Amino acid sequence: MSLTKTSTEIDSLRRGGLLLSKALQAAVDAVKPGVTLRSLDAIATEVIEKGGGKPSFKGYKSGNEVPFPSTVCMSVNDEVVHGLGNRDLALKEGDIVGLDIGLWLEDLCTDMAVTVPVGNVSRERLALLRLTRDSMYAGLDAIKLGGTIADIGAAIEDAVDGKYGIVTALVGHGVGHKVHEPPHIPNYRAKGFPTVKIVSGMVLAIEPMLTSGDSDIITAKDGWTIKTKDGSDSAHFEVTVAITDAGLEILTPQPKVRI
Repeated sequence: MSLTKTSTEIDSLRRGGLLLSKALQAAVDAVKPGVTLRSLDAIATEVIEKGGGKPSFKGYKSGNEVPFPSTVCMSVNDEVVHGLGNRDLALKEGDIVGLDIGLWLEDLCTDMAVTVPVGNVSRERLALLRLTRDSMYAGLDAIKLGGTIADIGAAIEDAVDGKYGIVTALVGHGVGHKVHEPPHIPNYRAKGFPTVKIVSGMVLAIEPMLTSGDSDIITAKDGWTIKTKDGSDSAHFEVTVAITDAGLEILTPQPKVRI
């Protein structure tokens, strides 16, 4: 599989990314105390399908025997990623919820995520959200033609500066022809990964995941939800970007969230 996309494919990914961002914004706007995860998932699904897209996570297996059951991965408080969006779990005042979403449009897929405060949230939780978001943008700033994928993780690690745990067992990735493609993109200075040059035509999903405690994770009994082992809070932000001769382009604009 090619690590790069053609200009025509990037045009399609741009359209898909805008639709995906619209769907995520609709779900974000509906987040409030008392709303259920299932209802948020329905909102995002409707926007995607009305726009001619198809959710890329629903039915996804990725080595798991149980297909993922919802359009959006929804991860609450100590859940890092891959929380089930078909739960009738009602959000509570002070929670934080990660919304991770992907779609297919014109046979290409995009991916993005944001972590949202529910009502009035503690200063500690807001600080975690802000630094996770800021570390993502630090990673984006490190993406330069002729540089390496390792530069991204180094920039994220430097932005975190030891203030929070970085989940090392999960990484960013290429995206477009499949939901997950090479290269792996660690969010820290990683050893043992091959050196991959950043070249024009790459489409990458950059997604730091931080915790307020230890970085160790466990998988819940549902087979999908990844949680912090020590029960600490976690936050997750993600964008899909294209690298072209003109520079970096964010294909999935982040939704407006007050943090």
